[in-house]
Amino acid sequence: MRLPRLLLLLLALAAPVAARAEGLAFVMNSGAASISVIDMSTLKELRRIPVLREPHHWALSPDGHSLIIGDSSGNTLFFLDPMTGAVQRRVLVADPYQLGFSPNGKYFVVNGLARNQIDVYAAGSMKLLHRFPIRSMPSHLAYSPGSHRVFVTLQGTNRMVAIDLDTMRVLWDRPVGNTPAGVLWQNGKLLVCDMGTDYVAEVDPADGRVIGHIVTDRGAHNLFRSPDGKTIWVNNRVAGTTTVLDAGSLRPIHTYHIPGGPDDLFFAPDGKVWITRRFAESVAVLNPATGHFVAIDVGRSPHGIYLSPHAPSPDRLASAR
Repeated sequence: MRLPRLLLLLLALAAPVAARAEGLAFVMNSGAASISVIDMSTLKELRRIPVLREPHHWALSPDGHSLIIGDSSGNTLFFLDPMTGAVQRRVLVADPYQLGFSPNGKYFVVNGLARNQIDVYAAGSMKLLHRFPIRSMPSHLAYSPGSHRVFVTLQGTNRMVAIDLDTMRVLWDRPVGNTPAGVLWQNGKLLVCDMGTDYVAEVDPADGRVIGHIVTDRGAHNLFRSPDGKTIWVNNRVAGTTTVLDAGSLRPIHTYHIPGGPDDLFFAPDGKVWITRRFAESVAVLNPATGHFVAIDVGRSPHGIYLSPHAPSPDRLASAR
C-alpha cells in the first residue's frame, strides 16, 4: 500500500530528529589535529572538525553556550556550539593544555604544559590577570569549592602547586608522587593520580602533605566523579583498566578492563560511560552493568571527551568533569 505524500514527508522530517535525540559526543584527537563528532544514538562518527595542531582538553563556558577546546601547540582556544559543533570563534592563548573555570565563574585558569606556566584569566573578558612561571610541566587542575585556590599537578617534578587566587601568590609546592596527573577535590581532600605508580595519593589541601594512598592499577592517570556523587572512576592508562571507588570510603569496588590506554571519560544520561582509549584510536562506550563496551574508531591519540545530550546543564556537566 502506498503511503500518502504528506505522511512520507512527516516521516522523513522525523527521522533526523530521532537520530539526534541522544546528542553529540566530541572527542579531541590530540595526534590528528581534529575533533571527532559522534552521533550518540547511532554511535557513528559524523565528521571531524579540523583544528591547528594538538587538541587535548575542554571547558564548558559558565552559561553553557560554548564548548571551549584548547589546541596546545596551536596556541588557540576553539569555541564550539556544544549542540551542533559549529565553530563560534577562536581566541589566541599561549599553550592551552589543561583549562577550567573556577566554580564561581570568575577565573579561567590555563595550564601551559610545554611552556612551564600557569595563566589566570578573567573569565568574562579573557584578560590575563597573572602568569606563574612553574616548573615543570603543569598538567591537570582542580579548584577548592569556594574558588579561592587552584591546585595544579606538575608532571615533570613529581610535585603539586597550590595558588591563592585572591592574592595571586603560590601557597605551597610539594612532592605528591611519581608523574602526577589528574586531581580532584573530594570531601575536603585532594585526590591525585600518580601515573608512575599504581595508586591515587590523598593530599591535604592546606599544606600539600600526602596523607594516604589508594591502590588502583598501573598508570593511574585521571579520575572523575559520577553524576550522582556516589562513585569516583579512575582510569589506569598503563594497565588498561578503570577502577571504581566508593566516594565515601574511597575503597575500590569494581574494575573494568578497557585495553588501549583509557584516558578521559564522560558519563552519559543512559548510564553508559564513554572512555577515550589513547593508544587504540577509539572510544569505548561501556555498559557498567555488564562490563562490555562498544568501540568507536576516531583519530590518533584521542584525549578529552565531552557529551552534549539534549540541552546541556552546566551544573550536571561540572559534576561529571
